[in-house]
Amino acid sequence: MTAGPLAFDGSTIDGGLYSTVTGWAHAAPPWLDQLVRIWSGYGLALFGLLMLGAWWWARDRGPVVMARVLAAPLVVVAAYLANLVLKGLVEEVRPCRQLPGPPTLEACPPPGDWSFPSSHTVIAFASAAALWSVWRGLGRLCLVAALLMAASRVWVGVHYPHDVLAGALAGLLLAAPLALLAARAAPLVDRARAGALAPVLGAGPGAHAIPS
Repeated sequence: MTAGPLAFDGSTIDGGLYSTVTGWAHAAPPWLDQLVRIWSGYGLALFGLLMLGAWWWARDRGPVVMARVLAAPLVVVAAYLANLVLKGLVEEVRPCRQLPGPPTLEACPPPGDWSFPSSHTVIAFASAAALWSVWRGLGRLCLVAALLMAASRVWVGVHYPHDVLAGALAGLLLAAPLALLAARAAPLVDRARAGALAPVLGAGPGAHAIPS
């Protein structure tokens, strides 16, 4: 059932808590499980839409804000790639393959698709960190969505609680400094706004402060 003798068994950390949460899922109303399943599978699209909205809003803001908005997708990709490296180093077997129990709400990923840390959670929290550096109000909304994404990955049965906790920490710690460093590209944004990219980057009067 496991992926091999060298694969890590995460059930010794919080397998009991995982079984409790998935037990709640099986006892929950079908409509709730369906909502969680949809969110778990497709909710990452919301973070992309929030980044798109942040770009549109930043067209009338200063170059620092726009630089951070443009960097946000790159920051998330960097966090995701770093997480893939960590997954390959740990090689933790998915709980739905390690522990006995009823079928999980989401199909269990194939052997070799490692569990630690949760990639969905890394992407969600990296997005929250990147957008927080742009606009704290939007960052707060994104953070709530990230928490819901992390919880859903345990609820549907594809991750241990420690997988999503590590994913949240990794996403924040990897993305936050990169998002702040993106401000150094502000002079490039200023120059680009004076050229052919002006319709995309906006006028950017530079007088707007980043809202809290």
